[in-house]
Amino acid sequence: MLLPEAVEALSALAHPSRLAVFRLLVRAGSEGQSAGEIAREIGALPNTLSSHLAILSHAGLIQSRREGRSVIYAADYPRMRALLGFLVDDCCGGRPEICAPLTTLAADCCPSE
Repeated sequence: MLLPEAVEALSALAHPSRLAVFRLLVRAGSEGQSAGEIAREIGALPNTLSSHLAILSHAGLIQSRREGRSVIYAADYPRMRALLGFLVDDCCGGRPEICAPLTTLAADCCPSE
């Protein structure tokens, strides 16, 4: 991941509601959740949620797919791993064992897709 992409992703997450949406979708797994479910979970108005979803999608942090009349949103796990990797890429002055818990945590929790 390049610096401009990381800045865009971090900027998208730098809002309490967007961060809540992203964390909710990470927990939901690859099945994702519909916009209506997301709105109920975080208590957002539909038009506000739509804006948050667009920002997260533009940053590449979430994906959407249509299922019948619903749009299902899911976290983009490869992009999330790329962002985490970018953040710890130069970790700990060449002593990767210090950051090992972070990389293990990311590998254990993120579904491979």
